[in-house]
Amino acid sequence: MSPPDIDPDLILESRDGDVVTLVFNDPKRLNAMSGEMGLAFRDRVSRLSHDPDLRAVVLTGSGRAFSAGGDLAMLQAQADRGAADPGNAWRGIRDEMSSFYRLFLSVRDLPCPTIAALNGAAIGAGFCVALGCDFRFAARDAKLGLNFTRVGVHPGMAATWNLPRLVGPGLAAELLYTSRILDGEEAARIGLANRALAREEVLTTAQETAAQIARNAPLAVRAVKQALRRSEDASLEDQLQFEASEQAKNFESQDAHEGLQAIREKRDPDFKGR
Repeated sequence: MSPPDIDPDLILESRDGDVVTLVFNDPKRLNAMSGEMGLAFRDRVSRLSHDPDLRAVVLTGSGRAFSAGGDLAMLQAQADRGAADPGNAWRGIRDEMSSFYRLFLSVRDLPCPTIAALNGAAIGAGFCVALGCDFRFAARDAKLGLNFTRVGVHPGMAATWNLPRLVGPGLAAELLYTSRILDGEEAARIGLANRALAREEVLTTAQETAAQIARNAPLAVRAVKQALRRSEDASLEDQLQFEASEQAKNFESQDAHEGLQAIREKRDPDFKGR
């Protein structure tokens, strides 16, 4: 049971087999990211992260936006607080913003692959959440960008960590310094999105891709996610040892025998995750 201060309707959840779709659901405010929405999101993610049958998650927004960014009332309150007590307020603001980031970046705690379906605008913190997913599909005409410096604040929510790893340091610097807004087609060209699609195709394509992932061996897929995450800081030798270790574990599973038998019998495998 969710605590009374969490509004579960701010995050909708639907399930198709082993694939879950989560939806930011505050369309009148273009799914602005508030503390209340963050608590609801973390609550959903926390429960899903303990679901052994979950094989993929799709994240999208209701209405015409994915998320237009941080809630303006929250940002204004922090600006007012900082202006009222300069030199002293920043520590409290820092701690609150750090906690706020972690509510939405809890998406990184999911052990299965995550796909952001950018059905519309994903700006500022909204785009940061999408960058925290494993990969992204975007509407061709979606407005995407990290507009922090244009608002007058330093980027947050892992923007300066994720962006260079996706597009390289030079392009990341350009985008963060200028606050330039991209469309989905440019995002796909530079590697921020895997594909640019017609708006009405974005969610369907993401869900179809999630279903394709879900048909593969879930133990192996989850291990691949771990491998990709740890490769950010691992040496080649360390990564080779991790791969060998995970392969050895997989060879003990029923799924490995099923996969090999399916090849011999020229049929699709039926993986059980054990």
